[in-house]
Amino acid sequence: MTDVPDLTKEPGPEPGQDRVPPEAIVAIPVRHWGRWAGALVVCALLAWLAWSFVNSDIRWDVVGEYLTYDRIVEGAANTLWITVLSMLIGLVLGVLLAVMRLSDNPVLSNVAWGYIWFFRGTPVLVQLVLWYNLSIVFDTMNFGFYKDETNDIITPFVAALLGLGLNEAAYMAEIARAGILSVDHGQTEAAQALGMNKAKTTRRIVLPQAMRVIIPPTGNEFINMLKTSSLVSVVQFEDLFWAADIVGSRGNLVMELFVVATVWYLMLTTVFSIGQYYLERHYAKGSDRALPPTPLQRMRAHLTSFRTKSQVGGTTV
Repeated sequence: MTDVPDLTKEPGPEPGQDRVPPEAIVAIPVRHWGRWAGALVVCALLAWLAWSFVNSDIRWDVVGEYLTYDRIVEGAANTLWITVLSMLIGLVLGVLLAVMRLSDNPVLSNVAWGYIWFFRGTPVLVQLVLWYNLSIVFDTMNFGFYKDETNDIITPFVAALLGLGLNEAAYMAEIARAGILSVDHGQTEAAQALGMNKAKTTRRIVLPQAMRVIIPPTGNEFINMLKTSSLVSVVQFEDLFWAADIVGSRGNLVMELFVVATVWYLMLTTVFSIGQYYLERHYAKGSDRALPPTPLQRMRAHLTSFRTKSQVGGTTV
C-alpha cells in the first residue's frame, strides 16, 4: 500500500540535515532628492540675502555699538512695560466682555457685541490718534472727585495704554468666549444641580476649564501686542521704535538704528515665543496622550528627516 504524504506538516529538512536559515532582507532607505534640492535652493537664497546685507553700506560696527545705547534700552523697557499693561487690561476686560456676550440679558449682550464690533472694525492706529486728540471732544474731564484738562490727563502714555488695551480687549473677548463655549454644557448643568448660581458656576467651574483653550492664543496675542506697540510712536510715546527713529535721525544713522530696533524686537519675541510654547505644552497635558516635542527634539527630527528609515523585524535600518 502506497504511503500518502501528510500535507499538514510543514516541509523541513530530512533527518540528520541542518535547517538553512532564510536569506536576510536588505531594506534600502528611500532617498528624498526633492528635499535636498529644496534645501539647497533655500540655503542659496539665504546666503545671497546675508551677503547683500553684509556688503551693503550699513555700518555694522555702529549697529553693535547702539544695541546697548541708553536711550535704546530705555525704549525697549518702555515697549515691554506698555505691552504688559495693555495685555492685562485686554485680558481682564476681554473676559468680562465674553461673559457679557454670553449673558441672557439682552442689554449686556448687545453692549458687548457693539464694543467688539467697534474696536475690531477700526485700525489700532486710528484708535491711538483718537485717544490722543480726545481734548477736541472734551476740553476738561470731571470725575466728581477729580477735575482737570483733558490734555493733562491723556498723556502719550495714557493714550497708548488706552489705544492698545481697549483694542486688545475686543480680541481677547472672542478668545475667552471660544474658551467658555468649549466647556461641555453638562458641567454647567451639574454645577447648577448642586445649587450653584450662574456667577459661581462661571467662576469656579467654567473658567478654570476654559483656561486650557484661552491661555495658548493669549500668548500669541501677547507676542503680537509686542510688535503692535511700535504704533504708539505716533502719539509721541518713547517706545523702542520711537527711540530708534529719533537717535537715527539725529546721527544720520537711520538704517543702522532700524536694524538695532529689529534685533531688539527679535530678541524679545523669541524669548516670549519660547515661553508661549512651553505654556501651551503645559496646558496640553490634560488633553494629549503624548506631549508635543520640545524645540530641541523638533530640530533633531528635522535634521534627520531627509531620509526615511525602515523597520525590518523591529530593527531600524
